Amino acid sequence: MTDRTTRAVEGADRLEAAADTTDSAPISRRRFLAGVGATSVLAATGLLGAACTKTHPTGGAPKAAGAPSTLERARKAGKITVGYAGEAPHSFLKDGKLEGSAIAIDGAVYRELGIPKIDGVLVSFGQLIPGLKAGRFDAVSADMSILPDRCKEVAFSEPTFRYTTALMVAKSNPKGLTDLDSAKAKNARVCVMAGAIEGSYAKRLGIDATVVDDAQGGMDALVAGRFDAFALTAVSLNWMAKQQPTAPVEVTPSFVQVIDGVPQVGAGGATFRKEDEDLVAAFNSKLAPITHDKERYLSLTKQFGYTEAEMPNPKFTTAILCKGVPRST
Repeated sequence: MTDRTTRAVEGADRLEAAADTTDSAPISRRRFLAGVGATSVLAATGLLGAACTKTHPTGGAPKAAGAPSTLERARKAGKITVGYAGEAPHSFLKDGKLEGSAIAIDGAVYRELGIPKIDGVLVSFGQLIPGLKAGRFDAVSADMSILPDRCKEVAFSEPTFRYTTALMVAKSNPKGLTDLDSAKAKNARVCVMAGAIEGSYAKRLGIDATVVDDAQGGMDALVAGRFDAFALTAVSLNWMAKQQPTAPVEVTPSFVQVIDGVPQVGAGGATFRKEDEDLVAAFNSKLAPITHDKERYLSLTKQFGYTEAEMPNPKFTTAILCKGVPRST
């Protein structure tokens, strides 16, 4: 699902920043300010484990009996550490600043919770849940798909985003691909992003898809002719194509993949440790006025390519999505 023209910095260097909303100092390699104005990038690496300890971001180990909760610590510190994946348009680096729809929504929610500063940790998508559970950050905001298996590991907010799938293909779509079924029928070479829902779709359809580390890597491989299609959320692929207009690619119309007769309608949300029930409840209390108000939702996300189609459908709550029951549009 960043300006995908940017990538997470590889390696284990931890890029630390301490910024508040009044800070206007020049940006350097060691210091990044996010687009929200109150978000700093703490790490830009797909190897987070090599750069961080298990110490809790807001101070101390994950909650012990009688210890302050993550929410209480964050309010006291005036900041919260959030894990992001480098996937446009949800979260990405642009001119040394962390931007994206997830950043914008987080900024609005956490400010209303009395937490004015977000320390952003940019990692590969596959490192988000492990990093959260290990206490390397307090929450995750990557519009991560709310799926039953994930719900067993972590707690999700109510949906922040509704997604459909698309295929990025070579200009003029030489194989005439329209969805993953057509890709299978035409024996197309398909790649998917590590950890993304499209990998699950491909597997269930019997497609031997190749996994790439990030979205830009998928696009690069497609341009290089290694694959016939790159499957990802429509909003992400359209954003990438728009940001790189000279690239010899195009994006198919979006579709809802059908598997075993069931439309795979889905949504993503923010992610928390299961024990942080008060943080989840507080986040949801400030999220609802945003996701239930088209004007406010789009005021935060439209600049990142979101439309009314990306607004969460109130019928599909996290409780329903976590059960994995058949869903339809």
